[in-house]
Amino acid sequence: MRHRPTRRLVLTLALSGLLGACSSPPPAPGTADAAQQWSGRMALHVAPATPDGPAHSVSASFHLQGSPAQGSLDVFTPLGTQVAALAWGKGWARLQQGQQERRSATLADLVRDSLGADVPIPALFAWLQGQPLQAAGWQVDLAQYARGRINAQRLHPAPQAQLKIILQP
Repeated sequence: MRHRPTRRLVLTLALSGLLGACSSPPPAPGTADAAQQWSGRMALHVAPATPDGPAHSVSASFHLQGSPAQGSLDVFTPLGTQVAALAWGKGWARLQQGQQERRSATLADLVRDSLGADVPIPALFAWLQGQPLQAAGWQVDLAQYARGRINAQRLHPAPQAQLKIILQP
């Protein structure tokens, strides 16, 4: 299908905000607030899933609020134009890109169906709070968290991915 690569790229962009992530310095580790908010910039590089498959890299600004159970993620170009809006709650998840909309029963299902890979949603929110929660196949580096930097890497299964996040104060 001709629109699938574009849809996949936009969802990758949107979900990469979750992997990495308007508050003042990053929230103190251990704080758990359903209304948490993060804004910043992200860069994601996804290696090819197969030897002859394409790799892709994206960078964007984002605003994320909520929790793994309920929230929203807005993704913007470097010039500030919104390219995607992702929202989720109990029993539903929706990705809006212009006039196109995609729905699923859960955020995890929407991610898996759109990207072809699972993303550790609860771990992502923990990382945003400075907590090094383990996630199968993922490695996170929070050494620069106090400076607003999060680095996460998916080592297995394929495709491998590298995510860099800079949170805005």
